[in-house]
Amino acid sequence: MKLLRYGLSGSERTGLLVNGEIVNTGDEFPEYDESFFERDGLSALRDWYENGGVRSSVDSEGISSTGVRIGAPITRPSKIICVGKNYADHAKELGGEAPSEPVLFMKATTAFSGPFDDVEIPRGSKHLDYEAELAIVIGKKAKYVSEECALDYIAGYSVMGDYSEREFQKHRGGQWAKGKSADTFAPMGPYLVTPDEVGDVGNLQIWTKVNGEMRQNANTCDMLFSVPYLVSYISQFMTLLPGDVIATGTPSGVGMGMNPPQYLRAGDLVEMCVDSVGKIAQRVIGAAE
Repeated sequence: MKLLRYGLSGSERTGLLVNGEIVNTGDEFPEYDESFFERDGLSALRDWYENGGVRSSVDSEGISSTGVRIGAPITRPSKIICVGKNYADHAKELGGEAPSEPVLFMKATTAFSGPFDDVEIPRGSKHLDYEAELAIVIGKKAKYVSEECALDYIAGYSVMGDYSEREFQKHRGGQWAKGKSADTFAPMGPYLVTPDEVGDVGNLQIWTKVNGEMRQNANTCDMLFSVPYLVSYISQFMTLLPGDVIATGTPSGVGMGMNPPQYLRAGDLVEMCVDSVGKIAQRVIGAAE
């Protein structure tokens, strides 16, 4: 299944993408949130649809920044946990060694936004950068989970843009969250794709284009720490709640790693894609007033 939310920001309705059309599920399942996943809402949603649940569709033409607005596929989660330097080439381009354990940091949930919403340059920004990432959405409460059982705790996958203000991240006191948490810095979508439709999550192509130029192009098989390992590892340090998001890291090719660095400017178009999961795109707009 491909779960999505559509409509104006703050007033999204839930839906499914079926044969290119959005099927409205909002009357039966008003939100894709912690409670939905905790009650095994995915199974209930599948049963409802397959057994002829009441269906109404909306025009899905322009399933991007025009036409029907697509929001983040789930309600704002309790946590966005990010994994740093999870691709060896990315660690190298940042000037460091590959980590022996996953590097974790948090991204403010107020950064959460729709997959085609604009990305705002924050006040004082000098070095706005992009990172394409495969995102995991947790399906049930996970605490001290074994790696062997970790996949059982995953509701599905999505694409996340981990936008970063490198000046804030690197030179404002050493806290990565400062450079990762501005409004619009975590666009996600366009869908939550259930595992049965993704296939081998350890073998998915991931890429980023800026103004049509390929910048990042790699495969999730290049991850230092796999999806099940990450879920298990993170659950040793914090309880993962249904609907929580794990951004699994980005490959090389970010703006900061280029020579000379190439940071984003107002007007730039950033496109990110993970095969079998989806494609998102954001236009960079001027500093917020």
